[in-house]
Amino acid sequence: METLHSSLDQLLPQASAFWVHVVNSHSPQKIEFVGTLFVQILAFWLPSLCYLCLDVIAPSFSERHKIQPAPKQPTRREILRCFSVVAQNQILSSVLHIGLLFASSQAGTKSSYRVEASFPSILEIARDVFLSLLMREALFYYSHRLLHIPYFYVRIHKKHHRFTAPIALAAQFAHPLEQIFANALPISLPPQLLHSHVLTFWIFLAWELFNTVTVHSGYDFFHNKAKMHDLHHEKFNLNYGSVGLLDWVHGTNKLEKRRTD
Repeated sequence: METLHSSLDQLLPQASAFWVHVVNSHSPQKIEFVGTLFVQILAFWLPSLCYLCLDVIAPSFSERHKIQPAPKQPTRREILRCFSVVAQNQILSSVLHIGLLFASSQAGTKSSYRVEASFPSILEIARDVFLSLLMREALFYYSHRLLHIPYFYVRIHKKHHRFTAPIALAAQFAHPLEQIFANALPISLPPQLLHSHVLTFWIFLAWELFNTVTVHSGYDFFHNKAKMHDLHHEKFNLNYGSVGLLDWVHGTNKLEKRRTD
């Protein structure tokens, strides 16, 4: 067990030394904020822009692999509008993160996660990521179902569904309340509840951001993963979850039949 706990430090000695230097040189709050922002750029903004660039740098490849036909694709004006809204949501998330860190500091808590000089063990990473995936699925599925109630859909969630043929950036094209309660909190809260190492949180965050970018990309390169969520944007009443577990439990993984009586 001790070998497993120290395996990452042994496998990555240079990275371990760098991490020790970072922890000893900066405050936990600064490490958490800057590292989280870097992960968001690397796992959300960069892949989103790469998916968007496919239309320009490889138009024939893009056309062959697009899930929905060209007439349904958003216009350049709509894409620019999407970029603006998503940038605003990024700023909102970052400002709220700073506020949370300040409040935690005032309360005597250094960080929302564990910021330690040693790496977490492989077992700990696997355990916390797995549990976070399950908790995120529940938080996202039920908040998403709630947003499809007509009262909330018209006032909040309809904005996100403006893209019936989604693009990668549209993953966070959302009302500010949806950005906070359906996009940000279901990802950030589970590792906080588990008191995960900040590096584990960043691994989980990177996976979730890359996953949501991919399922909104309009391209299906990963075993029908994008088709599932693309169908949600097209039909509205199925595939509410992230991994599909609760859709299977509740029977929302299949298109709801319209009544004829």
